[in-house]
Amino acid sequence: MIMAALFVLGCFLQTVQTARADADALAWTPASPFRDELRDLGVAALIRDDAEATALASTDFGNVTVALAAAVLYPSCPADIAALLRASCARSFPFPVSARGRGHSVRGQAAAPDGVVVDMPSLGRLGGGSTASRLSVSVEGQYIDAGGEQLWVDVLHAALAHGLTPRSWTDYLHLTVGGTLSNAGISGQAFRYGPQISNVQELDVITGLGEMVTCSKERNSDLFDAVLGGLGQFGVITRARIPLVPAPTRARWVRLLYTGAAALTGDQEQLIDVERANALSGLMDYVEGTVLADKGLIGSWRSPSPSSSSFCSEPDAAARVAKLTEEAGGVLYCLEGALYYGGTAGGEPDVEKRLETLLRELRYERGFASVHDVSYVEFLDRVRDGELKLRAAGQWDVPHPWLNLFLPRSRVLDFAAGVFHGILRRGTTGAMGPVLVYPMNRNRWDGDMSAVFPEEEEVFYTVGILRSAVSDGDLARLVKQNDEILRFCEEAGIRCVQYLSYYADQAGWEKKHFGPAKWARFVERKRKYDPKAILSRGQRIFTSPLA
Repeated sequence: MIMAALFVLGCFLQTVQTARADADALAWTPASPFRDELRDLGVAALIRDDAEATALASTDFGNVTVALAAAVLYPSCPADIAALLRASCARSFPFPVSARGRGHSVRGQAAAPDGVVVDMPSLGRLGGGSTASRLSVSVEGQYIDAGGEQLWVDVLHAALAHGLTPRSWTDYLHLTVGGTLSNAGISGQAFRYGPQISNVQELDVITGLGEMVTCSKERNSDLFDAVLGGLGQFGVITRARIPLVPAPTRARWVRLLYTGAAALTGDQEQLIDVERANALSGLMDYVEGTVLADKGLIGSWRSPSPSSSSFCSEPDAAARVAKLTEEAGGVLYCLEGALYYGGTAGGEPDVEKRLETLLRELRYERGFASVHDVSYVEFLDRVRDGELKLRAAGQWDVPHPWLNLFLPRSRVLDFAAGVFHGILRRGTTGAMGPVLVYPMNRNRWDGDMSAVFPEEEEVFYTVGILRSAVSDGDLARLVKQNDEILRFCEEAGIRCVQYLSYYADQAGWEKKHFGPAKWARFVERKRKYDPKAILSRGQRIFTSPLA
């Protein structure tokens, strides 16, 4: 199998040179049979253009848009991806190429309309190896080398086998390394360590020119910064070196109910203030929050509902929570976090002391606290349980018109009043879905990287409105509601930035997302690393070669 793959690749590399010589004759024509287009390039054995393969690669977790791919490449090694990109680059009319991990984008960002989608999980498998062979831990160096197609949950288990762990996570671990690093990768540990893109030592990248480059802050640093948070516009991540630290073994999973946004956000900001000492500084290792307005399965799949037995074992819990919700005007807030212990993170006496201080100092509603002792892995992978429940109920593979925003700290209460207590409450029928709200420290983010975030204040908030359209009419209603939220922010002067962004055209990206200075840098990097705009056209940032 390996020899066959090498033979195919050798033929491909040889014929690419021929393709360069007569690129005009091989101009991209989506209407022609795709396999015929690439047979002369030697990659037919790695390409599928049948309806089953292309249909799967043309949709994503969002289930909102369909961008039909012409074919799918199943690479056996990174060189196969590089060869495909060089073949596209050699043509007068390059075909789009996009890397797809688990297809967890929500608006077609990983699509390649009339082009080639690269099935990243195939890396290693077709070469006769296994996915595990692309995970390598250096105990001495305190890092893990992970293929861009690897899942974070597998990174976790590989590191834990040596008593180590990455420092920064995404809430849902069944995403690929390359996928989250192309965006930012955020969760409740970002306040202390920054997003996942701030926790990378080195990358292997294949640029839009088909060049295979190793980069870091010390070596090819501009490409390194461009790719991290770069939305797949500058290169395909095939390997990331992630620093590791000694791992805890246990977590106290804490959930506390609040009746107002001011008390919740005030407490959250004290918890994440690791620069100035206060009674709560740094006591929690993981700090998030949710807005509770939907008690059903859809609303609580990321974390158990306060009225469920998994949140509170008291027999009258549901009635008490219902009464509290009514008194609060229909919306409750939940501070969710964790205190790690075990291993080098301290023993049980230490975590009990920290927990005692938290329960004394925080301004939650007394009598509405949930504390569970779980393993470190159980806490980090807690969202998986909700996914499996939704799958069993047939409510996972439905449209997800999600809206994720970054907001400046000074406007989060205005946003809460207008959106949590206003727009999301008006005319809402059926399932809504979980809504996240938690702060992060700006100084843990790197302004040289491509990710865009509010820079005016020391603290900014992430708000994730993660709805599911499970009934007829839900999708159109929720998309309209997202537009209303964005319009509210614009009219109220709340300068928000979309995360996992979607804009209909380049003008939206330039004016609403990047702004003049960041846009100029983004375009400059695009000219340098993907001038023919081959990569990730599904983002709608660049849809044709740069002049």
